[in-house]
Amino acid sequence: MLESNQKALGFGAIVVALALASGVASADGKITLSGSEEVPAVTTSASGTGTITVKNDKTVTGSVTTKDIVGVAAHIHLAPAGKNGPPVITLTKKSDNEWNVPEGSKLTDEQYAAYQAGHLYVNVHSAANKAGEIRAQLKP
Repeated sequence: MLESNQKALGFGAIVVALALASGVASADGKITLSGSEEVPAVTTSASGTGTITVKNDKTVTGSVTTKDIVGVAAHIHLAPAGKNGPPVITLTKKSDNEWNVPEGSKLTDEQYAAYQAGHLYVNVHSAANKAGEIRAQLKP
């Protein structure tokens, strides 16, 4: 029984590592952005990490730190994985490599339902990739 539990725990760690490497968010709001998650996928050395938290009262907080990208804009968008959608929150640029969710940001009921379904994502846009260079889907 112990050996079976150890194998299950090892498998769980692998699943979490793969999820983080693939440009998705974990349940604690931690995200890893990559070009492979963009639609269409972008070949880039750029990457990003951060934490985006959506609370039960629909307030949104967090930030994203980027690497190897000159970001010109960053947003939280409404769309499921594999699709593009409209921005719902524009992140503010704190420094060359850091983007913050503006204080007081809050989702509508429709946007919150989309979040609960995994249909919100964050991405960072560059001059070379105006539609977005790196992206991560947000998961409740």
